[in-house]
Amino acid sequence: MVDLTLDRLLDLERQGWDALCRSAGGAFYGDLMTPAALMVLVDGSVLDRDAVVASLDGAPPWDSYDLRDVRRVGLDGGAALVYRARAVRGDDPPFVALMASTYVVVDGEPRLALYQQTAL
Repeated sequence: MVDLTLDRLLDLERQGWDALCRSAGGAFYGDLMTPAALMVLVDGSVLDRDAVVASLDGAPPWDSYDLRDVRRVGLDGGAALVYRARAVRGDDPPFVALMASTYVVVDGEPRLALYQQTAL
């Protein structure tokens, strides 16, 4: 059984952000998300896994990111990671938001079931 520790969840989040910095987010999140997973974004859109993959394939890379105030919330059959993120892309203003990523274990592997951003 996979233990969804704070360190494990934070490692998965960093892998996701690293993929976004390489413009490889579509492939990464396509593998990580459960078939029924959703992402709720700051603009109010709600994307299923296929829409996430399509939106991230070829998206401009982030130059850098920082994750702070990281907390783990234990759930029956899963866990959530809540944190504050700041990401920079080119000359755009920094993107700053609170993130919540909810993970479950599927076939012995952690999978993202729900992700939500709240703008700051």
